[in-house]
Amino acid sequence: MPLKLSLKPGERFVLNGAVVQNGDKRGVLILQNKASVLREKDILQPEDVNSPARRIYFPVMMMYLDEGSAEKFYDEFAQRLTEFMGVIKNPEVLAHCVAASRHVMAREYYKGLLAARKLIEYEDERLGHGASGLSADSSAD
Repeated sequence: MPLKLSLKPGERFVLNGAVVQNGDKRGVLILQNKASVLREKDILQPEDVNSPARRIYFPVMMMYLDEGSAEKFYDEFAQRLTEFMGVIKNPEVLAHCVAASRHVMAREYYKGLLAARKLIEYEDERLGHGASGLSADSSAD
């Protein structure tokens, strides 16, 4: 099934590792086959990896963007997820942790990102942060 991206003027995204930027007008991009696509608002920069949930999200994001190097990021993901699960008691959040792990193990990295994003949202709610650094509405349209 094709993926349709509606792009704002100047919006950037990563497509199979390449940073692409839309021109000065709204645009629509339709991908006809499987590709790794991540909008700028869903990309976590290394300097923003400053919390336990973001330390889980970041290696999953890297596995998604560079599947060929996924093994390099897996150990970091597993360690950070184990640490996070060791202090979380909320059953719903633990379910998101398990889901992230299952998706990563199945090499379904985008689905793993969606589960990891739930951890960031939970963390931000608990810490009283208004914005997670990642958009809550990150659907591809």
